[in-house]
Amino acid sequence: MSSGILRSRIASVVSKHYRRLLSSDAGSGAPKEPLAPPIATSTASASASSNTTTNATAASNASPSAVEANATSSNKGLRFLKYGIIGAVTGASAYAGYASYAYTSEEIEEKTRALRSSASFTVPDDAPTVEKIQGFLYSAAMTVPAKAIELYLDLRRLAEEQVQSFSEPYSEKLLPDLHPAERHVFTLVLDLQETLIHYDWTREKGWQTFKRPGVDAFLEHLAQFYEIVIYSDEQSMFVDPVVERLDPKHCIRYRLSKAATKYQNGKHYRDLSKLNRDPAKVLYLSGHALEGCLQPENSVPIKPWKQTDANDTALLDFIPFLEFVARTSPSDIRPVLASYQGCEIPTEFVRRSKDYQRRMQEQKQHGRFWKR
Repeated sequence: MSSGILRSRIASVVSKHYRRLLSSDAGSGAPKEPLAPPIATSTASASASSNTTTNATAASNASPSAVEANATSSNKGLRFLKYGIIGAVTGASAYAGYASYAYTSEEIEEKTRALRSSASFTVPDDAPTVEKIQGFLYSAAMTVPAKAIELYLDLRRLAEEQVQSFSEPYSEKLLPDLHPAERHVFTLVLDLQETLIHYDWTREKGWQTFKRPGVDAFLEHLAQFYEIVIYSDEQSMFVDPVVERLDPKHCIRYRLSKAATKYQNGKHYRDLSKLNRDPAKVLYLSGHALEGCLQPENSVPIKPWKQTDANDTALLDFIPFLEFVARTSPSDIRPVLASYQGCEIPTEFVRRSKDYQRRMQEQKQHGRFWKR
């Protein structure tokens, strides 16, 4: 009996558990969709994707020509702009170069004054609207060339100032004012190379500087009568030490170097007009006086010297003439020098001196004859 009761209880538990499983599956499970609609939907999506692919393929097949046409048109525009800019810059550069060659900055400023003033064109307030618009357009159109000309003038002035600082003497007055008590004194300007010294370079000894015979006596004697100035076209780093060794007695008052010369036609010239001295009382003595000075009427040529001529006496030969000039003090030295043009001054001066002494002797004898 007990076994029968046990089997009945197990059967009832299993049946209850089975019913619970069936009821939970029926209550919680969502109804499943039929199989046909998904198949239709997938077919529609496949057809849509195939249409999109077809359109994309068609678009891809048609796009290269359109893209190429757009690229060609854009390249033409950029190319035209580039060549236009190059042409404008080339034309402006050519015109600026011609203007710089043919005209001075003052002439260009005078010729373009009307154009530059047109950029500030104004229309009266009571003018008609059309005239105001025309005036505004005209002023706007003239602003660019006017500003370009002003920029060119500013740059040219700046460049000329920079060039002038190298081509012109560093000052309008290279020497200080003379003392009032020395206004009657003549200024003797001397060159260095081949006049007082000669420098040479050899592979064995390098640079050597040689002193001209008689230079010590020349400087010491004429320092009593003249204001002596060295005016060289060499750099000051060369001139200063050479003069220090050449003139231990300080007979030379001033020394001028390359920075005080005028650069013209590829050469440095002495400009005696910038010495702050009376041109009528200036003498320039040099072995290259006529070639290296802008005032040939003040030039006194002397034979160029080299160290091979150990018996040279040119400096000593010039002492009598220069002393005579200082003692007689002519009002203007330039006519005196012009009378010696084409002659060796020391030799001609000795000849004239002897002729003068002879005439004076004849006059004395003639006066004695009449007294008798």
